[in-house]
Parts: sequence; C-alpha cells; structure tokens
Amino acid sequence: MKLLLKLVTGIVVGIGVGALYYGVGEAGGFGAFLEFLVRLFITIKSILGSFIFFMIPLIILFFIANGISKIGIGSGKVVGVTLGTAYISTLGAGLLAYMVAMMVMPRITNGGSVPEEATGLEPFFTFEIAPLMDILTALVLAFAFGIVITLTRSEVMEKWFEEGKNIVEFLIQKVVIPILPFYIAGVFAEMASQGTVFNTLSVFGLVLLVAVALHWIWITIQYTIAGALLGKNPFRMIKTMMPAYFTALGTMSSAATIPVTLQQTKENGVRGRIADFVIPLCANIHLSGSTITIVSCSIAVMSVLPEYQLPGFLAMLGTIMLLGVIMIAAPGVPGGAIMAASGVLVTNLGFTEAAVAFMIALYMAQDSFGTAANITGDGAVSAIVDAYERKLNK
Repeated sequence: MKLLLKLVTGIVVGIGVGALYYGVGEAGGFGAFLEFLVRLFITIKSILGSFIFFMIPLIILFFIANGISKIGIGSGKVVGVTLGTAYISTLGAGLLAYMVAMMVMPRITNGGSVPEEATGLEPFFTFEIAPLMDILTALVLAFAFGIVITLTRSEVMEKWFEEGKNIVEFLIQKVVIPILPFYIAGVFAEMASQGTVFNTLSVFGLVLLVAVALHWIWITIQYTIAGALLGKNPFRMIKTMMPAYFTALGTMSSAATIPVTLQQTKENGVRGRIADFVIPLCANIHLSGSTITIVSCSIAVMSVLPEYQLPGFLAMLGTIMLLGVIMIAAPGVPGGAIMAASGVLVTNLGFTEAAVAFMIALYMAQDSFGTAANITGDGAVSAIVDAYERKLNK
C-alpha cells in the first residue's frame, strides 16, 4: 500500500507540473522554470525507462529457466495436470477479458479521446541502455536451458540460474520498484504538458472496475467447475476462500498468502498432500487475475491512444497464449506480473514507452485485487487436480 501511495503521489506531482506548464506556456520567468521542470521529469523518465526495458529480458530468462528447472521435481502426472490446469485457467481468463474488453472498453473510452498534440519538449540528454537480447530470444533461451537442466540434472547450471534469479529479483525489489513512482511522474508530466492527460485519466476508474468485475466472474467459473468435480457447492467453496482473498488484498503477494491459501483450500476438502504441492506451485505459475487485468487494460490503453488499432482475435489469441507462458516468469513482488508482461506488449502489440507506463499505472492501482483473484483461483486449481487424482486412483 505504501508503494501504491507513492505511485499516486508520482502521478499527481507529474500531472501538476505538466498541467501548470501547459496552462502558463513558455512566457516569462515562471514559464521558463516550468519548462525546465518538465524537461527534467522527461529526462528522468527517459533514463529510468531505458533501465526498466533493459531488465525485462533478464526477468524472463532467469525466472522462467529457474521455474522450469524446479517444476521438473515432482510426481509426474500431478505436475502435468497442475501445469495444464493452471495454463488453461490463465488462457481462459485472458480470452474472457478480451471478449468483454472489446465490447466495453471502446465505449468507456469513446473510441480514443486523447488528441494528437506535441510540444516539442525533449529530455536534456538521453542515456540508452540496450537490452542484452530481445524478448523472444530470452524466452527461447529460458525454455531451452530450463528443460535441459531438468533432463540432465545439471546442478551447476541450476544453481547458476537460481543465483541469477535472486540477483534479478533483488534489482527489481531494490531498484526497479522504488524508481517506478519517478518514472510514472515523468510520463504523466509529459502527457500533462501536452494537454492530453485529463481525458485519459477520466476513463481509468471505470476500466479498473471492469477488471475487478471480471476477476469475480472468472473466480465463479473456476469454482463452478471445481465444485462440480468434487461434488461441492461452489459458492460455499468461494466463501471458505475469503480469508485468503482478503489476506492477499493486504499483502499484494501470492507467496506471502500461501499459508492462508493452504489452510482454506484444505477446509474446502482438498486432500493435504495435493494442496501442499499444488498451492505453492500455483502461487508462481497461475496468474489468471493478473492476466485479466493486463488484457483488459491493454485494450483500454489502445482505445485511448489514437495511434493504436484494436487487435483482431487471432492476434490477441497469440498474445494471450504467450502471456500465459510469461506469467511463469512473473516475480513474486508487487507489479512483478506487469514487469514480465511488458515485453510481450511491446513485441506483440507494439506498445510504446508511454503505453507501457499507462499499463504500469493501471496495473499497480489494482495489483492487490489481481493478486487476490490469483490465489483464490489457486484453491480451485487444487480442487480440480485433487478430483483428477482421486479418479486416477480408483
């Protein structure tokens, strides 16, 4: 919640400085001072944005490779069913979000309400940090190394990727997350200086309400299936999971909520040995709530910004399928999912820095709700895996 407050402060400060410049203009000493401030904000945004985009391939490479090498340790069929169920859940959540967003978001945003204006303000200097590799290269390398490490049981490489993951996670927690408010402030200062920010912000609240509503629709679908397989009332199962949901709202972390998720999942009748395996695994690989937010907010951003065209079904299907894989790489820290997904948005949907900044701001505003939807869904995945295992052993 402190991070959310800092992000909101960054947005407010950025908008305030940019709006003052837009209102006063370049005339007089005060106008020159405001121009200096806006250009300073834009310079900070440029430098920090370059570092954030530099980190994205490293996040994908180390987190996915390490995750795959760890997943290989387990009991065959249960691992496969858990992975398959989690992926299908994430894919289904993304498709639901796409279908609803395509109908709703253009109406909320009036088909794009941001005028194309430019002030010509540039950063004082640029400091480009070229990524070591592009997104798809990082993804292919991660899968190649992760699978081979699992097959060959290479302890040295497994340790290397684990240490690399720890280093990247440290950089995310200690560098990327703390600088986000300054980056967001720079983006919104630039927008406000162009007079484009208020039309954009006016639709954000409704977009977030749609995303949270979709979370609950998907949770209901998940538990309807789980309840049918276990012969239990799905709404009672959801009620039992509410302590985990509200814990996640406060912690904004699937990992920190695992003890509560485990306890409530067992209360729903899932056997202990299944819950003990599935819940910790799904805390890292099952992010259906986060996927709903990313897909619905990306459609909203493309509706607001006039340079984008809304993607067709096949184009978005490929993006959602890739997002389902990328979510494995999402670091278990606030905003980790959108950090991992940014590369897909840039590569597949052509998002610019400004569009990614919108996504970060939107995502962080509801991160706790997305996390709560993720871990609540983990209980449903556990129930589905338990029902499968019971049937298998009959």
